Amino acid sequence: MNSVTVRAPATTANLGPGFDSIGMALDMWNDLTVTRGKFSVSTVGEGADLLPQDTRNLVITGLEAVFNHIGEPVPGLQYECTNRIPYARGLGSSSAAIVSGLVAGSAISGADLTKEELTILAADIEGHPDNVAPAIYGGCTVGVRNGTDKWIVDQVKVPDELYAVLFVPEMLTNTHESRAVLPDQISRTDAVFNIGRAALLVNALSSGRLELLKYATDDRLHQPHRTQAFKALPHLIKSALKGGAHGAFLSGAGPSVLALATGREVTISYEMSETARTFGVDGKPMIMAVTHEGASVVSNS
Repeated sequence: MNSVTVRAPATTANLGPGFDSIGMALDMWNDLTVTRGKFSVSTVGEGADLLPQDTRNLVITGLEAVFNHIGEPVPGLQYECTNRIPYARGLGSSSAAIVSGLVAGSAISGADLTKEELTILAADIEGHPDNVAPAIYGGCTVGVRNGTDKWIVDQVKVPDELYAVLFVPEMLTNTHESRAVLPDQISRTDAVFNIGRAALLVNALSSGRLELLKYATDDRLHQPHRTQAFKALPHLIKSALKGGAHGAFLSGAGPSVLALATGREVTISYEMSETARTFGVDGKPMIMAVTHEGASVVSNS
């Protein structure tokens, strides 16, 4: 194979209480074309002026992981990235890069890795499966570590009519810095609070009892601590619920806030935008479907 084009979706992680475990794929895609030839990297679209244009780029990290996995040297390759997923906003731009690199590497090397193999490689790079698993499988996934080197991923049935309404601030979030504010220890009360809501979240999605999402997307592990740096967060969540959302939460490490809806998406978007304006938060609203497809090869030659 001389050239391959793949695409990978945006993802939202945590979904409130499912910290580092639950994620969902969104219908917004990054494209990657890899062609044999002298090494080069070009990026257009979101984050083009911020992303490294060398081997530090996570697309290349993903692709090289495949060749390391199969024990073959990495050939000379040209990488062309077309990015639509907002960069460093809590919508899985890094996971999309890793996964698209893995899928492209799997194809151009002829390794033809399974989704399970791709997930192990991706989660090992990312450190947790909540973003990479839905990027690979599509839909909503729960991922947990099994021992030291294996991951279990299971898909959660999600209603076809479910939409994501987002407010995407202009400010960027460094995931490592955002994680640094989280405490190493939590109380039993908070642990029980999150366990119950994570279980309720999965059940509400799979049973279609979406009215429970208002309670099931609440969290005490990460959102209260991240609110310290993003004071508008609880107000954006409240405005989304006021507008008619079933539930709302900080997307990944933020700063994007995502609401789940099956109607009134424009009203929810308006309420979130008005609240952001009131708090002086510049950004843009977005409405998109939850996608049931994961990353895939679009074309090859």
